[in-house]
Amino acid sequence: MNKKIRIFIGYLQPKQRLAYRRLANLLLILLGAGGGLLFSPISLADPGITDKVIRLGSLLPLEGDRKDTGNALKAGMEAAFNGQSVQGRRVELAALNDFYQPEKATEGAKKLIDQGIFAMIGNHGTPTTKAILPLLADKKVPLIGPYTGAGLTGPGEILNFRTSYVKEVRSVIEIALSAGIKPTEICGYLQNDSYGMNGLQAIRAIVAEQPNMATLVAKLDEIMNQAGDNPPRNNLGPIGVYQRETLVATTGYESLKKWEKANNTTCRLMVTVGTFDAISKFIGYARYKNEPWTFSMVSFTNTPVNAHFNELQVTGKVIQTNVIPPLDSPLPIVEEARKVFGPRLDYPSLEAYIVGKLFLAIAAAAENPLTREGFLKAARRQIYDIGGVKVDFTNGRNTGSDWVFLAYLKDDKTLVPAKPGDLEAMFKR
Repeated sequence: MNKKIRIFIGYLQPKQRLAYRRLANLLLILLGAGGGLLFSPISLADPGITDKVIRLGSLLPLEGDRKDTGNALKAGMEAAFNGQSVQGRRVELAALNDFYQPEKATEGAKKLIDQGIFAMIGNHGTPTTKAILPLLADKKVPLIGPYTGAGLTGPGEILNFRTSYVKEVRSVIEIALSAGIKPTEICGYLQNDSYGMNGLQAIRAIVAEQPNMATLVAKLDEIMNQAGDNPPRNNLGPIGVYQRETLVATTGYESLKKWEKANNTTCRLMVTVGTFDAISKFIGYARYKNEPWTFSMVSFTNTPVNAHFNELQVTGKVIQTNVIPPLDSPLPIVEEARKVFGPRLDYPSLEAYIVGKLFLAIAAAAENPLTREGFLKAARRQIYDIGGVKVDFTNGRNTGSDWVFLAYLKDDKTLVPAKPGDLEAMFKR
């Protein structure tokens, strides 16, 4: 007569969970060999894992002003996972719309966690991603490759693929300084939230390294330390800000002009950190006002600039940083993505494709059966080569890539890769 043996196990830490899983498997073998007993232990797999599926979650702006970027990120990850399996399981992406709003992101994260996900992957935006970190940490859900350069370190387990906005901005400022621009000639037009303040953090850090800049550093600290939702950061120093989800450029512009007049200086480098629509409107307005400023834009602002700047009659003196290879790169991962997407390939879809392939590579290297703990150990055990893109989480790193690519807008309105000396020459005009 067959007997059914059931085992109930309460909440277990990851190490205990793996140990009990192995014990259950051993009991299954022994009992099966000892007389036809039917053994059916409760599954000890981490949430989001079944016999056939590894389920990942992502929160993206699939509707609203940022929908083009959000849908490109979703398409990139889905393309990476298409037809692939890990330990005999297919990878399934559950993506929810958050409208690039922290409140919606929190609601979506709770829903995905309740439904069961192994990890979050490719989430879009700094304020939205920061909003869900405490929840992910509490539920022990890892976050992989968020589409933000905020350099998030916690709470919780975070594996950032891309380098930080601070490093992107710093790479431009260092070239400007080497070309003879003074620290007092470096200004910023920033989104007035945690995302935009990455630009201020970079400006402050590099200015603090220059001699006799204590007064300016104090000004920058005063701006940074303003508290509240959309705090009053204009008219305090070499920074103009705009409210998130708005396109009004005049208030920030007037703040910058006040700084120039009060200090008898010119903003020769204008660091911008914001959404493309807001930044392009500001650049267009400044050009309408005949400002001689050179602008820099970070990778998050990487909507194709050519067509938009054509509409605004913007030519030249715009620098764009990016954190992945150019779309025409000969690297194997880019060639592979071009075959999948054809002319639809853009920077968000390429980055998401790389992040998706990174997840697959780490999961394949993890111990079987796959667990969150085993996945994180595998991520930090070795350097990964994702079709020519090196990703390194070893030695305590939680940012896998330090790579920054520079391009600039020529006078004929084409965006081209910057060769040595191109940007220095731009600043010396």
